[in-house]
Amino acid sequence: MFQKTRLQLTLLNSIVFIVLIAILSRTIYFYTENQIYMDVNDSLKKDYRDFNNGGMPGGRPQGEFLLGPGPSVIVWGPDETIIEPRLSVDNFIKVNESEFYPERFDEIEEISVNGQTYRALSTKVDTEYGEMTVQFIRNVDTEKEMLDRLLLILFVGGGIGSLVAVGAGYLLAGRALIPVKKSWDQQQQFVSDASHEIRTPLAVIQSRADLLFQSPSATIEEKAVDISIISKEVRRLNKLVNGLLTLTRTDSNQMEVKKSNFFLDDLLMDIVEQYTDIASFQEKSIISHAPEQVVFHGDKERIHQLLVILVDNAMKFTEEGGEISLSCIKNSSSVILTVEDNGKGIPQEDLPLIFNRFYQVEQSRSANEGSGLGLSIAKWIVNTHQGNIKVTSEQNERTRFEITFPRNQRKT
Repeated sequence: MFQKTRLQLTLLNSIVFIVLIAILSRTIYFYTENQIYMDVNDSLKKDYRDFNNGGMPGGRPQGEFLLGPGPSVIVWGPDETIIEPRLSVDNFIKVNESEFYPERFDEIEEISVNGQTYRALSTKVDTEYGEMTVQFIRNVDTEKEMLDRLLLILFVGGGIGSLVAVGAGYLLAGRALIPVKKSWDQQQQFVSDASHEIRTPLAVIQSRADLLFQSPSATIEEKAVDISIISKEVRRLNKLVNGLLTLTRTDSNQMEVKKSNFFLDDLLMDIVEQYTDIASFQEKSIISHAPEQVVFHGDKERIHQLLVILVDNAMKFTEEGGEISLSCIKNSSSVILTVEDNGKGIPQEDLPLIFNRFYQVEQSRSANEGSGLGLSIAKWIVNTHQGNIKVTSEQNERTRFEITFPRNQRKT
């Protein structure tokens, strides 16, 4: 699919480049032609004006014929034969007399005879002998040769330029498609991972429900384990679907963020209070530390969601007797929020990947079932508040999430 798109983009880019090269070459050729013939045309027009004003061309006596760098004069009779100058029968002009006779009058024309090129300006004059034609003519073989050479250079250069344009177009199309292909691969991986994550709890629910149908007369107490497992997987599935819905809305910029001022230190205390009983039941402790009140401008609901995600992760990977610590401080430019635990830690090679969707550290997957979407949502929340999230970890010692928010956020 991408190869076909790349070829189409290459064709489009090449056509644009070739058209631009053709326009440039045409402009160069006609500009050069105009400059080269400017002196020739001016000399022809000068003699034409002098003649019409009653003088002879260039002060020459009547009948003089010069075929050289300056204009020459040919006088034609009513029968379209040369009267002046007197030419021998084997003279080049006389031999090709019919081809030299002007086709246009009072405007410059180009005459080509047996490989030689002339520019001429002719006018008709009424005399007592009939209508005569006076032709001012100049040989321009040198100028024509220069233009032919330029045309050849432009043609060859245009051909080479077209080949280069095709090659460059192919390379540019490939580079342009890199982020598209990467996005496509990520989307395909996202769909595959989502399907897998949804299929797993559904399979468990179906298998347990089938077991319940096999014993229709059993009591709830006898099937408590199966019912408990079904309930657990339903909650897990609901959490997964909500996470997918959140990420889908963030990708399409449909997730609304409502910012207002609130006390961040109070929010930390609310989170600690929310988790105190759970932590105590699991023989863990959770504390908060805020040396002063911290007023923060943001979406309180999203910041609460961010803290819940980070605390949930800390609770999962902290052993009995461990501690989870939340803190917030402020300085002149930033508000710094941290969530730290002394649990299992995260391997260094996994740190750059933990914010990817559906990514889970392998060693913990079997013991702690999760969707792998929480940290992706957490990173989105941090980004919407123009913040930065940093993770440091030492295995079997500690893990620290540090989020830095600017105190003065840009308006978006």
